[in-house]
This record gives sequence, C-alpha cells and structure tokens, in this order.
Amino acid sequence: MDAEALPGRDLFVVAKCMVPTDAFLLQGCLVAGGVPAVVADAHHVQADLMIAPALGGVRILAPAAFLTQAREILAAYERGDYRLDDDADVGVALD
Repeated sequence: MDAEALPGRDLFVVAKCMVPTDAFLLQGCLVAGGVPAVVADAHHVQADLMIAPALGGVRILAPAAFLTQAREILAAYERGDYRLDDDADVGVALD
C-alpha cells in the first residue's frame, strides 16, 4: 500500500485495519521499532464496528521521515517475523 498523505500534515497513512485492536497491535510494533506511529478513527469504529467500511477502517499514521522504516516493520509483521511459537518462553510466570 502506498502511503496516503494527510492534507496539511506531515503524517501519512501507512496501514488500515477494520478492527481497532488490530490497528493498536500494528501501532505497537511500529513504536517498538522506533517509528512514532499513531492510530486515527479507532474511537468511531469502536463505538460502532459497522461504520468501519464507511470510514475506510482505522488508520495507522506515521511521519514522512519514518515511511521506509514503517514499511519494513509492517512487511516483517506480515511475513510473521514477530510470531511466537506456542511453547515460547515469554518470561517468569506470576503467581
């Protein structure tokens, strides 16, 4: 997906999701990778999921200077580079 520019802003749409939770997951991956990404329209869609297609989904935005890095991170996510195995040790269990 080519990044869509927001008029009058230095932010570009780097991804869209129909489910807000998916958008926040992608935003978390981007932020962890050093991209200052933000989520837009999540509250509208969360209030009424049926409006998501009309709005074009929940948008994940990133500054122009981070577009290449954002694309690389999103491609790695799509490839499954961040996937955990079912038996992966994710830390100490809390009792």
